[in-house]
Amino acid sequence: MPHRYGMPTPSHRPSSAAALRAALRSLADPAKAAQLARFFKTGPGQYAEGDRFLGIVVPVLRTIARRHLGLSERAIDALMASPYHEERLAALLVLVERFTAGSEEERARVYAAYVRNLARVDNWDLVDLTAPCIAGAYLAGRDRTPLYEWARSPRLWTRRVAIVATHAYIRRGDFADTFAIAALLLGDPEDLIHKAAGWMLREIGKRDRAAEEAFLRRHHRTMPRTMLRYAIERFPEPLRRAYMRGEV
Repeated sequence: MPHRYGMPTPSHRPSSAAALRAALRSLADPAKAAQLARFFKTGPGQYAEGDRFLGIVVPVLRTIARRHLGLSERAIDALMASPYHEERLAALLVLVERFTAGSEEERARVYAAYVRNLARVDNWDLVDLTAPCIAGAYLAGRDRTPLYEWARSPRLWTRRVAIVATHAYIRRGDFADTFAIAALLLGDPEDLIHKAAGWMLREIGKRDRAAEEAFLRRHHRTMPRTMLRYAIERFPEPLRRAYMRGEV
C-alpha cells in the first residue's frame, strides 16, 4: 500500500505517532528535562514560556527519528501539535531525513508539511536544525518570495526561519538573499533575530570577507549591537574594536 510520503522501503517502515511517543517516553529524564527547560527559557515571560521537555538530547532524537521515517502526514501533524519539545523536534528531524533522501515529489510534500506546521517550529533549535535543510533547500531553485514574507511576519520564530533558511544558499556562495533579509531585519526588536542575522553574516564572512564587510560598512552604525558582534566574531581584534566603535 502506498505511503503518504511515498512507497515504504525497509528503512521507512510504517510507524505512528504513538510508537514514536512511546520510544521517547522510554528515554525521558526528569532531571535533564528540568535543565533543558531552564536552558530554553520556558519561564513566565520568557521566549519559550510553557514549553515542556522530556529530557532527551539531539543526537538521541536523531537516532529515534531515523527509526520512524515511515510516519504519515497525519502522524507528523499530531507530533507537531505536541506540548513536548522533543516530540516536535523528532517530527521535524523525520522531515529533514525524508527531504534529504527524497524524490522531488516527496520533497514537495515535506516542504508543504513544514510550512503547514510552521507555527509549531517555535524555538531556536527547532528553527536552526530544519530551516536550511527544508525551507532553504526547497526554495533554492524556486521563487524565494516566502522567505521575504516570513521575514516580515509578526512572529519571532517565523522571521528566524527566514534568515536561517538562507544558510542553504550561503554554503553555495549565494549571498544575495541573506543580505536582503538581514537588511529587512535591521530594525527587528528581538535579540534572537539579531543573533541569527549576525550568525548568517558571519557565515558569509567565512567564505567571502570582502562581501560581508561591504554590507557591514553600509549598516554597522545602525545595526543592533548583538547582530554586529555576532557578524564580526571572527575578525581580528583591532578590526572588531573599530567596527564596534563605528570607526570603519
